[in-house]
Formats: sequence, structure tokens, C-alpha cells
Amino acid sequence: MARPTLPRPTEDELIARYFAPLAGAGGLSLRDDAALLTPRPGHDLVLTTDAVVAGVHYFPDDPPASIACKALSVNLSDLAAKGAEPRGFLLTLALSDDWTEAWLAGFCTGLSEAAALASCPLLGGDTVRAGGPTLLSITACGEVPSGTMVQRSTARIGDRLLVSGSIGDAALGLKLRQNPSAVWGDDLSIPVRAALIDRYLHPRARLPLAPTLRAHARAAMDVSDGLVGDLAKMMRATHLSAEVEIEAIPLSDAARAALAVEPDLLDTALTGGDDYEILCAADPAEVPALRAAAARAGVPLCEIGTVTEGGAPPVFRTADGRVRRFHSGSFSHF
Repeated sequence: MARPTLPRPTEDELIARYFAPLAGAGGLSLRDDAALLTPRPGHDLVLTTDAVVAGVHYFPDDPPASIACKALSVNLSDLAAKGAEPRGFLLTLALSDDWTEAWLAGFCTGLSEAAALASCPLLGGDTVRAGGPTLLSITACGEVPSGTMVQRSTARIGDRLLVSGSIGDAALGLKLRQNPSAVWGDDLSIPVRAALIDRYLHPRARLPLAPTLRAHARAAMDVSDGLVGDLAKMMRATHLSAEVEIEAIPLSDAARAALAVEPDLLDTALTGGDDYEILCAADPAEVPALRAAAARAGVPLCEIGTVTEGGAPPVFRTADGRVRRFHSGSFSHF
């Protein structure tokens, strides 16, 4: 005998059951129409928003906890690049018609863990029916001491360019996720495959770098759409250019293993996106202190190039001095 279909919870019941336990003090227990957030004296608020959509930013069958982690982390990454410390976030969740309570429970478990790790509580939001694929939009709020936000457009000629962590893992993980039977993937060990896919599923917002960037960086942005394209965005904002040494770009052991099997994947690694590392520019005199502070924070920074004059696209050079060109600089929605 078929089990009777239980009625779905109402919006108010969903909020009380799944989201109210995540709310911080500014969220007023999610019993009001707005949140209340007062910046600390001598601080500016920094706001950022990003959306993730099923079938565009994640696979519909990705674990719901991983989807929640990505949705929050991509916003926290923007705060980190501005030197900001998180204060809270707003969530708009538009659910597809086939959502289940099991999916929502897993999603909220992942969201709770990610929010607690970043000390970034839920402040409010909205839950609606999508009428299409599930869509999540998060607006994250952070703080910086007044006047210290690290902007994208303030690099100067001669500044050194640095990038955190490693580049390309997530883009390679996405290719494996799209085509698990890819010939090059068959030659990788299970731990290597798992490491690349994990970087795609679980971005790491570099929040520990925030104070270091405020103290020592001249400009910064997060690498979300690919290093090649995002560096071009930074340089366009300053009306300058850059030269980058490809050999200096940090790659993980897993990415190097993939490139050893298929060298042409270098383009994917440098243009594919989903890194959520920090790209920054700093006065050469500040670089030693910047790198030392980053190391103490547990997030290494590698020097990869120099800001140059002119408004031409950045130049990426191989070890023998040749210019390498890329078919596409970055991911684009349009």
C-alpha cells in the first residue's frame, strides 16, 4: 500500500524549523520583516551579493550541504578580498517544485556549519517557489575599520601581483564532474580526483587574509571567474596592465598531476574559475611583510607578476619568455 503523501510545511513552518535556529541576534529570531545591524564604532559596512543556480553554478544532484557551503563561501570570498570581517548574511532561497524536506535539512546543516565556521550568522531573507531550477541568492555583510576597505582599482605601476593558495583545482574538478570518464581523469589516482572535485564543491573563502590585506595590500579581488580574466578586470579598473610569469602561478600537487597527464589542461586551470583565491597588488616594499603575515595566517601568497603601464590586456609569459595566449580569459554567463 502506498504511503499517504504528507502536506508540505508552510513557509512560516519552514522558517521556524530550518532557518530560525541559524539566526544571529541581528536576525531578531526571523520574526520580523527586516534585520537590524549596527556597525561597530569606527567601522564601515561592506556588502556583497552573489547567486548560485542549479545547472549553472552547481549540479542538481550535488550534496545539499555542499551547495549551501558554496553559496555562502562565494560571498565570504568577496568580503575577504575587501579585508572585511563577516557580520551576517541574508538568504533568498527559491526552491524548485521537486524539493524535499530531506534536501532542505541537508542544505541547512551545511549552511549552519559554514556560517558557524565563518562567524557569519543568518540575519534574514525570503523563501519562495522558483517555478524553475532552484536558485539561492546571498547578501553578505562585513565590516572594516573606517576607510580601510581594499579596493580593486587602486594598484599602481610597479606593484607586485600575488595570489593565494593554488589556482585551477576547482576548474579541473568541474571537468571531472562533467565527464567522469574523461581519458585524462582515468590516469589520476582516486585521492587526486577527490581533491580536485572537493575544491569545486567546497570553495575556501580566505577570511584569515582579511587583516593582512588591510595592512599591506594596495588592491585586491577574489578569483572567481579565472585568474587570466580576473586579472584583466583588475587592470581595466586601474587603466593599467601587467606581466605574469606562468611558472610562478601556484598549482597544487593534484593539479600538477593532471597537467602531467594532459598539458593542454593548463588553459582550463588558468581560465576556468571557481578558485575563490585572493589576487592582490602590493608595493614591492610591503611584499615581505605581506607574505610573512599571510604565512602566519595559514594562507600562503605567491608572487606571480608586476603591474605595468598602459591599458593592454595582461601578458602571460612562459619560462622561455614567450607570450601565451588563451582562447577565453574567464567564465562568463553571457
